[in-house]
Amino acid sequence: MSSFTLPRKWQGASVWALYAVGLAPAIWSFYLGATGSLGADPVKTFERSLGLWALRFIIATLAVSPLRELGGPNLIRYRRALGLLAFYYALMHFTAYMVLDQRLDLHAVIADIIKRPYITIGMASLVMLVPLALTSNSYSIRKLGHNWNRLHKLVYLIAAGAALHFAMLVKVITLEPAIYIAIVALLLAYRPLRPYLKRRKKQRSVHQPAQ
Repeated sequence: MSSFTLPRKWQGASVWALYAVGLAPAIWSFYLGATGSLGADPVKTFERSLGLWALRFIIATLAVSPLRELGGPNLIRYRRALGLLAFYYALMHFTAYMVLDQRLDLHAVIADIIKRPYITIGMASLVMLVPLALTSNSYSIRKLGHNWNRLHKLVYLIAAGAALHFAMLVKVITLEPAIYIAIVALLLAYRPLRPYLKRRKKQRSVHQPAQ
């Protein structure tokens, strides 16, 4: 089964469209906060919305390869944009926490990172996202060679950290966080299975009779 690929003439514009659509939830959340429409605790609601979108884009980034390999749409062209959107949302999530919640009190932020494990894990995930974002360009791919692939494998650790951060933040695992955690677990479990599945797929194609 061949993967669907968008016509080449639309691919460049579609990447920019993805950035525009991807950043729309942040703009909408900011608008709701500015107009007093985020409920009784607008700061926390705003922070959590940004963090949840960061997790969603991390999941989307991890899902690109499995989708293609399992016969779904070929979204490789959009993986870089999805990864950068995840970084932007994670950075906005932390910025909202630092500016709106802690009011730029660096000592309070450091104390939180040390004392609260879910913040420690979230901060570690953000720090690991930084080199991935900085090297998400063609120059870095050429310059780093095989080391680029090794570096970007950090996304699996980041995904695990983001899911754990979310689970510890909500405290009570309801259906929504359970779904996100399950998806991350499946995507992480898929990685060690990839070589086996690729061999099976290759064997099937070899033994498939010619049409």
